[in-house]
Amino acid sequence: MTNAIGWLGEAYPWVKAAHLIVVIFWIAGLFMLPRFMIYQCETLTGSPEDKAWTERVERLRRIIINPSMILVWILGLSLAFDIGAFDQGWFHAKFALVIALSGYHGWAVGAAKKVARGHRPASTRALRIMNEIPSIATILIVILVIVKPF
Repeated sequence: MTNAIGWLGEAYPWVKAAHLIVVIFWIAGLFMLPRFMIYQCETLTGSPEDKAWTERVERLRRIIINPSMILVWILGLSLAFDIGAFDQGWFHAKFALVIALSGYHGWAVGAAKKVARGHRPASTRALRIMNEIPSIATILIVILVIVKPF
């Protein structure tokens, strides 16, 4: 049995599997980043613990979050072009959510850099609320991809 769909041919299921794997890594990293910032905000600015959190956040960003997001986009667009997803309504909604999630990624990385420079928000409540965005996006994206409601 062949899974050849479009230009990816027999590689399609492997590209799809790789896409899902890096999506999991990206979302996991996006769950961790605000939580790490909350822990860092609870430390004294400039303390050894603060510096350790800065290094942890930098590694999370450099090793997991940024590479995963790049691969999500490359593999996801490859899959979308392969199946002609741009003609499908559910895909437009998913694409908008992935763009929004990428914007969230940028916001979170920027906020982490501010925390690393010693800026502490008045309250970590906003970080706790923002930490829910990847959950909501994941739920909506999975429903769109599996159910394809429109």
